[in-house]
Amino acid sequence: MPYQEEHVTSVRRWSDKTFTFTTTRPEGFRFENGQFVTIGLRPEGQKLIARAYSIVSTAEDDHLEFLSIHVPDGPLTSRLARVREGESVWVNTKCTGSLTVGHVQPGRNLYMIATGTGLAPFVSLVRGRDVYEAFERVILVHSVRTVQELAYREELEARSGDRLRYVPTVTREPFETPERGADLFRSGELARRLGLPPVDLEQDRVMLCGNPNMNREMKAYLESVGGVMTSYKGVGNFTVEQAFVLHRAGD
Repeated sequence: MPYQEEHVTSVRRWSDKTFTFTTTRPEGFRFENGQFVTIGLRPEGQKLIARAYSIVSTAEDDHLEFLSIHVPDGPLTSRLARVREGESVWVNTKCTGSLTVGHVQPGRNLYMIATGTGLAPFVSLVRGRDVYEAFERVILVHSVRTVQELAYREELEARSGDRLRYVPTVTREPFETPERGADLFRSGELARRLGLPPVDLEQDRVMLCGNPNMNREMKAYLESVGGVMTSYKGVGNFTVEQAFVLHRAGD
């Protein structure tokens, strides 16, 4: 696959398990907000170690931004967690993904349900314009275990308003919203708390990006209430990103 050498331009650590880094952007590199790309490192004397990462930056930015988990024994993330400005990162010049605006039918409200670093593609989407042209309102729910893992919290709170509702939840520490985002959605409590009409998949759409259990639970629930997942058969009323699962499994 076509990889191009780029360089780290900044690093920000959110917690001992999560961090953000930015890199230069390959010349001519194009992507849609919400997509992912394969990036990697070439340890001295070793082959390229690469994994799929959703892009946090927008298609209009002159750099690339990524949110990563740190797995101490992970072949890639254990090394990525130590990268510094100026060091090399290899970026595949081809990208893909199922969390773009075009992967769900236009509708009333778009619910984005994320756990952990599954937040990444949704940050890209809410930073852009297209998602607000396709939907009346965007609801972004981010569930983590500890408060420190609420990456981009300040930015998302600042962006929040009538068009964007941001709902952070923390499950392992005292927090104003201790429930899992998926549970809030399924119970109907999420819409009630936000003063929104009950979710109706005839009008509302859902995007999922998170741990395998959440993805499976939500997929089964959505299909049980009339949801149709986007696939090669056509664009449905909800979509799931599987690349996040592959990355987490192969850290």
